[in-house]
Amino acid sequence: MKRVYDFLKKAGTYYLATAEGDRPRVRPFGTINDFEGKLYIQTGKNKPVSRQLAANPKAEICAYSGGEWIRIACELVEDDRTEAKKSMLDAYPELRSMYDENDGNTQVLYIKNAVAVISSFTAEPVEIKF
Repeated sequence: MKRVYDFLKKAGTYYLATAEGDRPRVRPFGTINDFEGKLYIQTGKNKPVSRQLAANPKAEICAYSGGEWIRIACELVEDDRTEAKKSMLDAYPELRSMYDENDGNTQVLYIKNAVAVISSFTAEPVEIKF
């Protein structure tokens, strides 16, 4: 799991794919946080991505960095605890101008049942399950 975390931190931006009915939806994200041994992402409950994940928690994350790319097939599970939200916002203090752990909008979700594959054009793919 640490290798996945390190890859996403280094990449800075990753792309999160969700489903809305029968249509795929993809958007850039930039938050990744290790809290209590789980990897978390952050969004706002007022955004379409939050509603999409509530209807179907299956998602895929993709990022590229240094000649390698990662794809993570997973489920994203909401953690509504203040401590989880605070940990994320403490890791990304620039988000505090838009979010607060007590605002009713901040949402953090942890990655569950993940299969990550790191690939490149020069090496065999590496699979990481967590």
